[in-house]
Amino acid sequence: MSDQFGPLTPTPQQPLSRREAREAASAKPAKRTKAPATGGESAEKPEKTGIAALIAKHPTAYLIGALALAFVLLGTGAVALGVATGGTASASGPAAIIDDSVPRALPETLPAASRLRTCTIGDAASNEALKTLHASVINASTGEVLFNRAATEPARTASVLKALTGAAAISVLGPDYRLSTQVFEGSSPGTVVLVGGGDATLTRLNSGESVYKGAARVSALATQVVDAYTVAYPGVPITNIILDSSYWNPKDNWDASWSNSDRTNGYQSRVTALQVDGDRADPTVKVSARGNDPVKRAGEAFANAIAAASGQPVATLTVGTNASTTKLGEVQSQPVSTLVNQMLLTSDGTLAESLARVVSVKAGLGGSASSLQQAIGGAIQPLGMDVTTLTIVDGSGLSAKNAISPDFMARFMIAAKSGANDLQYVYNSLPIAGETGGLQNRFASSEAKGKVTAKPGHITSATTLAGVIEAKDGTTLGFAFYGIGDGIPDSAVGAVDALTTAVYECGDNLANN
Repeated sequence: MSDQFGPLTPTPQQPLSRREAREAASAKPAKRTKAPATGGESAEKPEKTGIAALIAKHPTAYLIGALALAFVLLGTGAVALGVATGGTASASGPAAIIDDSVPRALPETLPAASRLRTCTIGDAASNEALKTLHASVINASTGEVLFNRAATEPARTASVLKALTGAAAISVLGPDYRLSTQVFEGSSPGTVVLVGGGDATLTRLNSGESVYKGAARVSALATQVVDAYTVAYPGVPITNIILDSSYWNPKDNWDASWSNSDRTNGYQSRVTALQVDGDRADPTVKVSARGNDPVKRAGEAFANAIAAASGQPVATLTVGTNASTTKLGEVQSQPVSTLVNQMLLTSDGTLAESLARVVSVKAGLGGSASSLQQAIGGAIQPLGMDVTTLTIVDGSGLSAKNAISPDFMARFMIAAKSGANDLQYVYNSLPIAGETGGLQNRFASSEAKGKVTAKPGHITSATTLAGVIEAKDGTTLGFAFYGIGDGIPDSAVGAVDALTTAVYECGDNLANN
């Protein structure tokens, strides 16, 4: 036997007597005795000596010892087998026997094999300018996630959120719907009521184009009103205009999480149902200081147009609501599909907020800011996406309290490209890298120029980009990149573009490392 168990020596149950010991010690050499002849031949049998003689003389004792040793050896093997298989021996019975002849149950479907990918974007993804990166890249054809950095964690989106607002407007209002601004008779001669319907593009320019090409004109509305009013009340001038902006609560016009500098710097107006030119000081400039009372500015523009059309000045402007059904005039905006295009191409916050409020009103939710979570989320739910993970506090993405995961946005962009639920109106309105809108001056020297269709975004704590990449190898990829952190630098824009270009180069060979 091996040294593990020591030499194999008998362990007799009863010791030899002194007489037996003496006999064993003085035993003569074994004599050969004749064995009975078998088959005509004789054979000799040697007598048993030494240990064999002892075993022969005490067979029971040696049998018990041998069985004990076998039990130890078998027990040691069972323990070793238990360690190897992770099993636990039962103290009350033998171990279970696995019958390999019985087929094991298999899942109905097996996961698809994922090929080994070798193209890395690690350096671009670790750029310090991006602060904390949240990212998702998905193969649009297979749905496979190729790159994941906190992809399912909801986070601030900045203006990328406007894509969802556009989708909600198309879904609830329809691509051909137009926003109306109307004028009704007042309760007494000399008074008319100007009623806002959420059209922030209505312009006070008499000629030329505002930042919203094709916008309805205040002057055209005034001409209609004067003509109709003169027929109804000949010789009675219009001296008072009631301004009705109650399409949604006019006091619910600014989110506490927005910075007032966004208004004074010219990026965002107060959200009222009655205003002109997005309340810009200069209607022809995209970024132009906004005022503190859009309704009053709209009223003054209309009063000036009435005076020009009638030759009579308007004495007073009064805030109130309409009670009449006698309409004197109406102008309409461009179709919603055009408004969505204008909003997404130039990332117009006022237009986004106005459309979001109209969606809420038409969905029966009253147009409040607090209803936008339900209004926008409910509008895109038919896409089959899980909207319960969304946090939506505005329609523009201006608030850092908005939270949507990169995975959700990447999948939404894939759906938009497919044209599901009329989303082609959204996808076709997104900027193209190095060519149009908010990406016109980006990707200029990149190989991805013209190959990325996406919505950019930027607030003081996030730089974002989400859309679709037509990769170098022909693969279509949905993606969303969020660089998040307070005081994120301007260089984060270039870092996001470099990351997007790196994904374009990798295509379906993109590795998640």
